[in-house]
Amino acid sequence: MNNNVLYSLFLFFFTGLAAVNGQEWLISGTVRDTTGLPLAGASVAEKGTDNGAQTDMDGAFTLEVSDADAVLEVSFIGFVAREIPVDGQEEITVTLEQDVTGLDEVVVIGYGNVKKSDLTGAVSQVSAEEVSAFPTTSVMQSLQGRAPGVQVSQSTGAPGAAVSVRIRGSNSIQGNNDPLYVIDGFPYSGAPTNINNADIESIEVLKDASATAIYGSRGANGVVMITTKKGREGATRVELETSYSMQWQTSKLDLLNGREYALLMNLQAQNDNQAPYFSDNEVNGFGRGFDWQDFVFGEGAVKSHSITVSGGNEKTKFSLGGSIFDNEGIVEGSDYKRYSGRLNLSHEISDKVRVEWNNSLSYLETYRKDSRGGSRGNSLIGAAIAAAPISTPYNEDGSYRVLADEYPFVAPDIVNPVNFIREQSNKIKANVVLSNLAFVFNPVPELTVRIAGGIENRDDRTDSYTSRNFHNSNGSASVTTNQERSLLSENTVTYEKTFNDAHRLSALAGFTYQNFTREYVAGSGVGFISDAFESYQLQVSETPGIPSSGYSESTLLSYLGRINYAFKDRYLLTFSMRRDGSSRYSEGSKWGNFPSAALAWRAGEEPFIKKLNFFSDLKLRGSWGLVGSQAIDPYTTLNVLLSGKTVFDDQLYNTLAPGTRLPGDLKWETTEQWDVGMDIGLLNNRISLTLDYYVKNTRDLLNTVPLPSSMGYLSTIRNVGEVQNKGFEVGVSGAVFTGEFQWDLSANLSSNKNKVVHLYGGEDILTSYVSALVVQDNIAVLSEGRPMGQFWGYREDGYDEQGQIKLMDLNGDGTLSPEDKTYIGDPNPDFIYGLNSYMSYKNFSLSFFIQGSQGNDIFNVSAIPVTMDYGQGLNTLREVYLDHWSPGNPDAKYPLISRNTSAYASDRWVEDGSYVRLKNIELAYSIPLENSFIEKSQLYISGQNLITITDYSWWDPEVNSQGADSPGIDYLSYPVAKGFTVGLRMTF
Repeated sequence: MNNNVLYSLFLFFFTGLAAVNGQEWLISGTVRDTTGLPLAGASVAEKGTDNGAQTDMDGAFTLEVSDADAVLEVSFIGFVAREIPVDGQEEITVTLEQDVTGLDEVVVIGYGNVKKSDLTGAVSQVSAEEVSAFPTTSVMQSLQGRAPGVQVSQSTGAPGAAVSVRIRGSNSIQGNNDPLYVIDGFPYSGAPTNINNADIESIEVLKDASATAIYGSRGANGVVMITTKKGREGATRVELETSYSMQWQTSKLDLLNGREYALLMNLQAQNDNQAPYFSDNEVNGFGRGFDWQDFVFGEGAVKSHSITVSGGNEKTKFSLGGSIFDNEGIVEGSDYKRYSGRLNLSHEISDKVRVEWNNSLSYLETYRKDSRGGSRGNSLIGAAIAAAPISTPYNEDGSYRVLADEYPFVAPDIVNPVNFIREQSNKIKANVVLSNLAFVFNPVPELTVRIAGGIENRDDRTDSYTSRNFHNSNGSASVTTNQERSLLSENTVTYEKTFNDAHRLSALAGFTYQNFTREYVAGSGVGFISDAFESYQLQVSETPGIPSSGYSESTLLSYLGRINYAFKDRYLLTFSMRRDGSSRYSEGSKWGNFPSAALAWRAGEEPFIKKLNFFSDLKLRGSWGLVGSQAIDPYTTLNVLLSGKTVFDDQLYNTLAPGTRLPGDLKWETTEQWDVGMDIGLLNNRISLTLDYYVKNTRDLLNTVPLPSSMGYLSTIRNVGEVQNKGFEVGVSGAVFTGEFQWDLSANLSSNKNKVVHLYGGEDILTSYVSALVVQDNIAVLSEGRPMGQFWGYREDGYDEQGQIKLMDLNGDGTLSPEDKTYIGDPNPDFIYGLNSYMSYKNFSLSFFIQGSQGNDIFNVSAIPVTMDYGQGLNTLREVYLDHWSPGNPDAKYPLISRNTSAYASDRWVEDGSYVRLKNIELAYSIPLENSFIEKSQLYISGQNLITITDYSWWDPEVNSQGADSPGIDYLSYPVAKGFTVGLRMTF
C-alpha cells in the first residue's frame, strides 16, 4: 500500500513537471525585409514539426509552439531563410535579407525546369523587375542589354515597330534569324507582341545547343522562354501599376534656316551658270524661316495601366491580369494600343491529378505614320527634312500648300508633310488568342505524365487609305484580312528519382504535333467620289483592284527525349534528342535528327576546393549539339501554279502557269554548336561571374540560285552555303552592399564574330538595294571569308579640279567600273554591353540602366538625298553650306554645290555607329504604411534615352531601316524618342 502511494506521488510529480516544461507557447510577430517593408506570405514554422503559419498582408503572424524554447524557421522566396530561437519571447520581429546566392533558384528550360545549380547549358535569366523596369511596346525590347549574347534592334522608333532579336549572331541567309519564343510552354509562331510586360514572371534565354536542341528544327536561333505570373497558395494579392510618359525626339538635325537656304540656292544657281533665285532683300527677309522638324515631330505620350489579382489555397491557385498600353507617337496619328487579359489557373483534382490552364487574349491597334525611305521629299520622314524653310504648311485660306509649285527650282516629287499626317492612314487591328490546357498525372511521386493541347490564333485586318485631299490623289484604298492559327498537342512523361543519396536521375520522353495554317483575302480600289467611307466601301471605287486570296498549311511532328544525371551533385550530364518531321521539305528529306550532350563539374563542391575558402561556387561546363532551321515557306519544294491575267481579242482571261522558280530537293539547315563555360561565385555568392565561349557552324544554308533562262525557270533554291559565328560572353553581378543601404550591380558584355564560309560557286551575293535617285545601287554584300551584311561600294579619293568626287581605281585598269568596289564597312559590332545598378536606402531607391554597342558601322543612306541631291530645292544640313568645295576650300567635306555633281555608293556614307546610352534611370519612394490594407505603395519618376554618347551624325544610332537581316542601314526612318515617366506601384 505504502509503495503504491509513493509510486503514485512520484508519477504525479514528474507528470506535472513535464506538463509545466512542455506547456504550449503563443508567439506573435512580423516579418520584414531590410528596408522595413512587410513580407506577406512568408513561412513561419516550428523547427522539427509540421506546425507553421504564413504572414498576412502586414507581414504579421501568430503561432502556438510546443514550448518557450522552440526554434522558428522563417523563409520567403528570394530571401535568405533564418532560424530564430524563441527564448521565452512573446513578440518577435524578423528581418530577412535578399538571397544573393540564387543557386537553388528554379530556371525554366524546354519541357521542364531545373535548379540553377544543375544547369549544364548556357542560359540567361531576366527577372520580372528588369522586364517591367520602363515602358516598352514589346517585351523583346526589355531584353536589350540585359542578357549576354542577345542583340536587340528596332527597325524604327515608330510605336509598334518591328523588333528583331539575334542570339549569338545570324545563321541563315534565306530564313528567319529570330529566336523561337515559348510562352508558358507553347511554341509561339512569331514575335510575342501580345504580352504585357507586367504579366511576366521571368524570361529565360536558351543560347547553346545543349539548351535549345530539345526544340530541334526551331532551335538554331536560340529560344526565349517566357513564363507568365502564376497563383500561389495564400491570401489574395492585388498588384497594381500605372504610369504616364511624355516623349520627345531624341535630337534634331542642324538644318539650314530660311536665309541660309536662300543663299545655298543662289550658290547652286551661280555654280550652274544661272541667275540667282533670290535678291539680297529677299534673302535677308527670310530670317529663320519655318522649322519643319518641329512641325512634324511633336510630343508623344505613353499611358500604361496593369492589374494582377492572384492567390489560392492548397487545391486551387489562380492569377488574373489585365492591362492597357497606349503609345501616342511623336508624329501625330502614329499610335499603338494594346488591351490584354490573362488567366492562369491550376487546380488539383486529386492528390494525383492536376489541371493547368493558361490563357491570354489581346486586342492590338497600330496606326502607322512611318512613311520612310524615298528621296526628294516623297515620304513623310523625307519631307520633314527636305521641305524648304521658306515655305509653310498652309496657304492663307487654310488649304495645304503645294510645295512643288512654290518655286520653279523645287523638285516635283516633294509632298507637303501635312498630307501624310492628315490625309493618309494605315491601321492594323488584330485579335490574338493563346490558350493552353494541360492535365498532369502523378501515378507515383517519381513519375509525371503531362498531356497538353493549345491553340494560338491571330485575326488581323489592315486598312490603308489615301484621301482625295492628298496631293494629286482622287482617293485610293486597300484592305487585307489575315488569319493565322496554330494547333498544338504535347505529350510528355518525366521520371525523377534519387538513388542512395548520390545518384539523381531525371528522364523525359514525349511527342508533339503542331499544325500551322494561314488564310488571307485582299482587295483595293482607286478613285472615290467621297472620303466618307474610307476603306469600308471598296465597291464604290472607279477602278476596283483585282482581289486576291491565299491559303497555306504546314505540319511539324516531333519525338523528343532528354536525360539529366547528377552524381553527388557534383558531376552533371545532360543528353537530349529530338527528331522532327516537317511537311515543308521534300520526300526523303522531311525528317531531321537533332542530338545534344552537355557535361558540367561543380568543382566548388569538391573538398579540396572548399578548403581554399575562396570560391562559394565553381562550375565548369561544356556542351555540343545540332539544331535546325526550317528556313523555307510551305510549298517551296513543290511546283506551284501562279495565277495571272492575259488579253485575247480585247477580252481579259484568267491564267494559271508554272512559277519561275524550279522546285528543288531541299533539306534542313543545320547548326552545330560547341560551348564551354564557367560559373563562379565569390564571397558567399555576393559576386557571381559567368563566362562562355562558343563556335557555331551552320551548314546546308538555303539560298536562291539563278538559272539560265533556257531552262524555263529563272531561279531555284538549294542547300549551298555555310556560315560561322563564334564569340564570348561575360556576365557579372554583385551585391556591393547589403543591409539598410543596398547596392546591387550587374553587367554583361558579348562579342560575336560572323563569317560567311561558303557560297554557291564562291560567288558574291549583292544585297540591300537602295534607290535614292542620285544613288541607286546595292550597298551590302555576302562574300566568302567576310562578315554577313558587310557594306560594299567605292572608296573616295578627294575631289578633282572642278570639285567633283574622285573614286579610287582599285583594279588599276584606268577606268571606273563596278570592279573598283570593295568592302567599306561592317555593321556587326565588336561587342555589345549593358550595365544595371540598383541602390536603396530606407524608403528610397535609385536605379539606372546603361546599354551600348561598340565597333559597328552605319550606312547613312538618309544623308544621300539630303546632302547630295543639289538643284532640286531641297533643304539640307547647315554644314553643307559651311563646308563645301570651292577653289579656296579644296579639302571640304562636301563637293561643289551643283546639279551636275554626282554621288556614289561610297565610303562617304559609312559612319561609326558606336554608342553608349542611358537607357533608363529611376528614382522611387516607398510610402510608409502603418495598419493599412495596402501592403506596398511606391511612387517613381524615371527617364528613358536621356543621354546618348555617339559620333553618329544623324538622329539616332539605334536604327535598322531594312530590318536586322540588313543591319546598320539608316534610310529616313522614324526617330527614336526620349521621355520622362511618372508612375505608381501598389500591392494590396
